[in-house]
Amino acid sequence: MNAPLKIDEIPEWRLDDLYAGREDPRIEADLQAAAAANAALAEMKGDFAAARNSAATLGERLDRGVTLYEQAANSLWSVGAFAALASSTARNDPAWAKFEADLRARSAQIGAESLFFTLEINQLEDAELEAALAAHPAAARWRPWLRRVRASRPHELSADLERLLIDRGPAVANWGRLSDDTLAALTARIGAETLTLSQVLNRLSDPLPLRRKQAGQALAKALAARTPTLALCLNTLAFEKQVEDRWRKYPSPAAGRHLANEVDAEAVEALEAAVVDGYASVSHRYYRLKAKVMGRSVLDHWDRNAPLDQAQPRQFAWGEAKAMVLDSFEALAPRFAETARTFFAQPWIDARPRAGKQSGAYSHPVTAPRHPYVFMNYMGERRDVLTLAHELGHAVHQTLAAPLGTLLADTPLTLAETASIFGEGLVFETLLAGATGIERRGLLAGKIEDGINTVFRQIAFHRFEARFHAARLQGELSPEQIGGLWLEVMGESLGPAIRLGKGYEHYWAYISHFVHSPFYVYAYAFGDLLVRALMEKRREDPAGFAPRYEALLAAGGTLTYVEALAPFGLDPRQKAFWAAGVHQMERLVDEFEALV
Repeated sequence: MNAPLKIDEIPEWRLDDLYAGREDPRIEADLQAAAAANAALAEMKGDFAAARNSAATLGERLDRGVTLYEQAANSLWSVGAFAALASSTARNDPAWAKFEADLRARSAQIGAESLFFTLEINQLEDAELEAALAAHPAAARWRPWLRRVRASRPHELSADLERLLIDRGPAVANWGRLSDDTLAALTARIGAETLTLSQVLNRLSDPLPLRRKQAGQALAKALAARTPTLALCLNTLAFEKQVEDRWRKYPSPAAGRHLANEVDAEAVEALEAAVVDGYASVSHRYYRLKAKVMGRSVLDHWDRNAPLDQAQPRQFAWGEAKAMVLDSFEALAPRFAETARTFFAQPWIDARPRAGKQSGAYSHPVTAPRHPYVFMNYMGERRDVLTLAHELGHAVHQTLAAPLGTLLADTPLTLAETASIFGEGLVFETLLAGATGIERRGLLAGKIEDGINTVFRQIAFHRFEARFHAARLQGELSPEQIGGLWLEVMGESLGPAIRLGKGYEHYWAYISHFVHSPFYVYAYAFGDLLVRALMEKRREDPAGFAPRYEALLAAGGTLTYVEALAPFGLDPRQKAFWAAGVHQMERLVDEFEALV
């Protein structure tokens, strides 16, 4: 029998090395520092165009300009991170919500003063820019950041329109705030219990069928009461995006995300096609086998992540999870474990579930001169151990890239999920290594389900977004219409062995990525299948792999995904690359089928 999880052992972070609280004078000092850096940059307005005839002068001005731009970013992003971090554990406190909203508005006004800078850079011709970087070598280190700025060149608007978008940004962001606050306040009643969103989602993995059913139905009821509000948020933000996309002449709703990720649309389409091709051989087949193991012909949607038997699943104390993550990271390279160990030694992790804390998990990089913070809701299950490894993988990645500085350390999503998913994979290998018989079958099932959730489910989310945004072009969608799209897309991915019963049509409403980061979700599938390829390379040459992998992470955002993977002999622009990852998942299902 498992010992009860000791909540007191699970850490809460302290943010006082950022700021001591809302009244900390360092907040105002950093806002003033950002304003001063931007004012100094604003004095250079027109200087870049004026130096076009002198490559050395232009290079010197570019170096000074980007340095000031980064200084302002360091100050603004620090106070912005503090507001977001503090608010994420206090969604039930109106004072923090006001603080975050007011700070966002003020930061936008300060940041808008540097808007001219990237616009002036993009008025330069490629040859002029290259000559300037060659003539002033100190400026050449900014080449990767300049590459990313130049990528948006065809889609930029006039200075006045860009300023308008910045000025109204905080008001638009309040729709995301309304969505967050609505979900943070959500509670589900099950008998005498009142559960938060994180708790009810966790109960969908309970070993007892009745408890899963109760949780699934209670969640559906709680979401149904809130879908009018959540649908309004989604519709409004989609319309805002539609207008901006039209002005920027993006060819598709996902194009802006592809641009930010520095990924070709063709690569994402190849990824999507390979995953959809694998629906039947991985997702549909696995759930059919799972239903058989559980003595059922069809599973209800609340059984999707259920353990295979009704035995109480093993719970992992916080100390066990910590040891497992550190041992797994040590096996890859000592530096990974050393970096992760710092996060346990310092109050930089908030993992304790509590009222007012939002659901989900993340590692916030803050800025390069600062350190990341890790956020999650730890409840002692195997998936929580893997989530801890996932977020600490992010934290290690962010720490390794920090010496580059804030602008260059920022990693596109296509590579940002690499270290996190790799961290999960390392911990799973540790879990599986000593398992036999029924335990091995259960772990294998968990690994397959994690893969389905990370790859197949996220691509289904991507396809849902694509269909929703296409339909939104014709007008606002009702909650029923959104739910219909959700059922259609999720049914395609899950297959006939999962019954999407009454109430499941509301489940789209708790996926916060749809509100905050449209078309973000394919990055999870991108990262998972990419990591499967990297782990194969590690198996081929463990000693040679670690330094190359460390170099990939330490490169931050200085390399494109094609450049970053070239040393490993990998080309993710080909469908065959993604299909190979899907075939690896098929082999896991083969192994599970043999055990069944």
